[in-house]
Amino acid sequence: MPFPQHHIPRWCLPIGAVLALAACGGSDNDDNGGTPPDPTTYSAEIRRTEMSIPHIKASNWAGLGYGAGYAQASDDLCTLADGFLTFRGERSKYFGADALAAYSSTIGRPRNLDSDLFFKHVANDEAVKAMMAAQTNDALEAMEGFAAGYNRYITEAKSSQANANSACRSAEWVQPITALDMWRRVMGANLAGGYSNFVAMIANAQPPAASATQSSAKSAAQATPMEIAPGSMKTPDLQVGGNAGIGSNMYGFGPQATGSSAVLFGNPHWYWKGVDRFYQMQLTIDGQVNVSGASFLGFPIPQIGFNNDVAWSHTVSTARRFGFFGMTLDPNDPTRYVLDGQAKPFIARDIEVSVKGVDGGQTTVKRTLYATEQGPVINLSALHPALGWNAQSAVVIRDVNALNYRTVRNWMRWSQAGSLDEFANIQREESAIPWVNTIAAGRGSEQVWYADIGAVPNAPESLLASCGTPFSAAAAVALPGVPVLDGSRSACNWQSDADSVQAGAIGPARMPSLRRSDYVGNMNDSYWLTNANAPLTGFPSIFGPAGTQAQTLRTRLGHRMALERLAGTDSYGSNLATSSIVRQMVLDSRIESTRFKDEILDLVCEGDDAASRANACAVLAAWDNRGTASSRGSHLWDEFWMNLGSVASSTLYLTPFDAQDPLNTPRDINPATRAQLAQAFDTAVATVQASGFALDAPRGEVLYLTRSGERLPLYGGCGGVGYFTINCSELRLTSTGFSMDGQPHGNSYMQVVSFPSSGVEAYSFLTFSLSDDPASPHYGDYSQAYSQQQWVRLPFSEAEIAQAPSLRTSSISE
Repeated sequence: MPFPQHHIPRWCLPIGAVLALAACGGSDNDDNGGTPPDPTTYSAEIRRTEMSIPHIKASNWAGLGYGAGYAQASDDLCTLADGFLTFRGERSKYFGADALAAYSSTIGRPRNLDSDLFFKHVANDEAVKAMMAAQTNDALEAMEGFAAGYNRYITEAKSSQANANSACRSAEWVQPITALDMWRRVMGANLAGGYSNFVAMIANAQPPAASATQSSAKSAAQATPMEIAPGSMKTPDLQVGGNAGIGSNMYGFGPQATGSSAVLFGNPHWYWKGVDRFYQMQLTIDGQVNVSGASFLGFPIPQIGFNNDVAWSHTVSTARRFGFFGMTLDPNDPTRYVLDGQAKPFIARDIEVSVKGVDGGQTTVKRTLYATEQGPVINLSALHPALGWNAQSAVVIRDVNALNYRTVRNWMRWSQAGSLDEFANIQREESAIPWVNTIAAGRGSEQVWYADIGAVPNAPESLLASCGTPFSAAAAVALPGVPVLDGSRSACNWQSDADSVQAGAIGPARMPSLRRSDYVGNMNDSYWLTNANAPLTGFPSIFGPAGTQAQTLRTRLGHRMALERLAGTDSYGSNLATSSIVRQMVLDSRIESTRFKDEILDLVCEGDDAASRANACAVLAAWDNRGTASSRGSHLWDEFWMNLGSVASSTLYLTPFDAQDPLNTPRDINPATRAQLAQAFDTAVATVQASGFALDAPRGEVLYLTRSGERLPLYGGCGGVGYFTINCSELRLTSTGFSMDGQPHGNSYMQVVSFPSSGVEAYSFLTFSLSDDPASPHYGDYSQAYSQQQWVRLPFSEAEIAQAPSLRTSSISE
């Protein structure tokens, strides 16, 4: 790979997942990567501006990490401390084995014991040290500094008499952290597209009891295609985080579309609570780096953001990041598998988890978990009985990101990119982005950039054909795009291309990318419709469908909005996608499913049985078809549309999906579905009536966020209904409405960035506010601004920060 010499680590890249754990040496580069730094002092200046956004300045990366750790802990200590317990595998020790994780995250909400076993298995000390050995000195220093800053704040908080973080600061489980904890946090984020979807299935994969080894039960390897037939497997929800709708919207508008500088809009629809929620900050080392944006809590570098010359964002990709291997077992020992005709023992890891009992005492759960060089054994019996671990076979999962050690370095290099060309070259060189698409815009560039270039398994069609199993045929239906291969032959391992950056991964030359002067966009469908006028095709099937299936309602609306803007046929005048107009259009709460409203009302509001629907029909007929805070009747439509979830598209519509008209198909409501439509409608009316909300209640009364006892009216809705503006409660309608106070997801860190000659023009929201501490004055201020759609103009240059009216400055050192 044509890396700049100072970025080349001496890679240790064994085939398979992180549990291979071959010895990794240090770096050959000038940064002495892999050698933990031992700075004698840390120092940072933290300047806070509007909404208490920290602008952290230091003389080196250790200082930046120190400031970031201190700032994040001061704002979100309880959430961070809870997260570090998760990554260390110590939830059961403090909260018991059977309690669920406190917050939704990229691992869902598993039982504490399952979570602890999982992380002790796949993010053990040896695995984390192997990751650290591949890092640059700057990255190691940033992590060491973060841990020092975090620990400094804990010491201060535990001795403080103030109200800050009073819910947890004295708790036993709020513990100091080390750099190992920081890299575990990185590993946990990396695995969101693979292992993290199967936490309990990995944690509970155990060999059959001795009495079962003589069982005649069919295995995955022995079963016929009829026995593991397409359609016989349950289909798991493999959306990152396990919740349909978690994802993002993003646009890049080129100068042809804006009339001036390129404009970048980024908008993850992400968690509002928990350690995977975003934290906003700016990091500056004079002459070296100046980057603003947001990261998951526990990261010392923005993952989405901008610098003086480039802005970027991410959306969850449709590319699969993992695969399965069917293992044939030694008939005399189910803890041995056969590879190329030779029996080998599984790698066994003895794990101990401390568990708090109901009496407060501690007991120890001991379990041995197993793996091969490909990855951990997984129990998929919940998907099909033949896919458990039995006397004849077992299944192993491999996650391409288990050995992707390049993510932090990629984001650090992006933070210093001086042009869009350099940014794109970095993405190709690192091929590190773990499970998301990227869109970027740059100063002076005539085009904007889209890429799904990252770590993706390399299992070409020829390999799938020669190494398929009956399990493969069934998985092709239940788990489309997931490579399922014969694990008994080393010839069936993932392959490498000439330009692969990681063994078993696709090389960047075969990954989707596009540069356009008008626009690029992604709303979580595949790369295919990055630009609705220039579909992309010809890439490996593992990246997702290309012209073979309908786009989601949100994707259809997102591209329609872009095209209407460029044609000037929306309500904003002209035909330019300026920063100002983009900020308005992305919050206007349009709903794609309302394209079918008139057809549906014509069916359900006429006829002998329609009299009881008169009031509801009148409400929806008068409704403005949007989900603004003042829109009346949108909650009734939401409930109705969600009730249609069981009606297949092929039944609901007369005109099927057409790849030549993807934004307008499928369409035409089938009159034969009238009975189903009427039932869904009547159920929705009954639900609204039972909730106590009026049929024509304004949306901001039904959809809201509570801060300091005040209900903040919101707008938008869930992607499944076809909203582009996402504020999605996990609740169906009850007397509490669509409350965003539980475990919601939605618009999170939002940014609109452009590059006028005078500098950087950036606007943002952090929708849930910077702090999770109810005692903080910054627990709801950003949320208030978001409720009122008052974008925050971000100070970026030193002069802008110095002139910020709410500027507060502090210096910390040790």
